[in-house]
Amino acid sequence: MVGKQLKRSTSDSMLGGVCGGLGLYFGADSNLIRLLFVILAVVPGFGVPVYLILWLILPEEGRSDDPSIGERVRIVTDEIVERTKQVGEDVRSGSITSHPQSTILIGLALVLIGLAFLFRNLGFPWMQWIEFGTLWPALIILVGIAFLWRWIHGGD
Repeated sequence: MVGKQLKRSTSDSMLGGVCGGLGLYFGADSNLIRLLFVILAVVPGFGVPVYLILWLILPEEGRSDDPSIGERVRIVTDEIVERTKQVGEDVRSGSITSHPQSTILIGLALVLIGLAFLFRNLGFPWMQWIEFGTLWPALIILVGIAFLWRWIHGGD
């Protein structure tokens, strides 16, 4: 009997299928694994490199061949480029045309937080109280408000 093999999922994939494959392999909800990667990307900062490495080394489910590392790098690079274009197009077409209020709110929040960090880094004394630990929860709250706003006003 051949044991389970860890592979990237083609059916449960948001980016590269890594979290879907991990969820299938460990019998866990892939959304919880995605959340873990987001937390690891933000808090200690190593979630993105780990994800990219797993995307590179894990074979895709359903593939019978085992490409060389050079070929796998080319395949994954092409996948990343294609996925980035697709996500950008989804964001552009879905949020801007369907829900302009949410888009404006999120955009405004990001601009304001970016300006606050910029002014703080430039040494404006009245901005010294602003820290990442203060603004990060505020950004999460604003994104949550945007989603609630969208839901209340009939968004999908």
